[in-house]
Amino acid sequence: MKKLFLTMTLAVMAVLPMAAQLNLQLHYDFGHNIYGKELSNRQYLTATIENFTPDKWGSTYFFVDADLGGNQLKSVYTELSRELKFWNAPVAIHIEYNGGLSGMPNDEGEPIGSYNDAYLAGAAYNWANSNFSRTFSVQALYKYLAHYAGSTKHSWQLTTVWGMHFADRMFTFSGYADLWYDPTVNGSLILSSEPQFWFNLNRLNGVDDNMNLSVGAEVELCNNLVWPADGKNNRFYAIPTLALKWTF
Repeated sequence: MKKLFLTMTLAVMAVLPMAAQLNLQLHYDFGHNIYGKELSNRQYLTATIENFTPDKWGSTYFFVDADLGGNQLKSVYTELSRELKFWNAPVAIHIEYNGGLSGMPNDEGEPIGSYNDAYLAGAAYNWANSNFSRTFSVQALYKYLAHYAGSTKHSWQLTTVWGMHFADRMFTFSGYADLWYDPTVNGSLILSSEPQFWFNLNRLNGVDDNMNLSVGAEVELCNNLVWPADGKNNRFYAIPTLALKWTF
């Protein structure tokens, strides 16, 4: 669950003064139900905290995912990014860190211990319509894979992030898609995308505007990313969730 609140605020930061924005999400994962023993190592619940803080020099964004399964914390993953913008054009400098800790086993059956930390830098183009009900961002990034060897450390990533409010902001469709080069997988490319659909309860008649609870669903679409219980990250998965979100 990543970049999801960022979708609705990326382009706004350059135009409107805004305070920091925070949300909490809890997702129930249906990977076990759909793929059975193949994904028996997958979590049942993911708790996510996201924060987006704009300022006059750009914005700071981070999220932390905590995966819970088998009555234990299976992994923690985070992304932290900063965009710098000292001009009026909708293009910003983008720098980012990805990494975390994992209890998942490696090929030898031992806990991995940590994800492959990555450091990214490049440019981002951010767009919004006049009332900010539609937002879009695309990023072209150099990616340094810290734990890889030799020339395989050097990679690239393309990212797109989108957001859409409709029906008087009662519904939100948002998400992201990442595509990056990794020579260790089949086809040397990894795809990760997580479109989400939210029903924002405070838009209902009679519901307090400050009751910022949303009910929704997500589909994790990924290729060469998810590790099955007894295999390698070399296939496509589509894994839905049901989710709750509170926006502060």
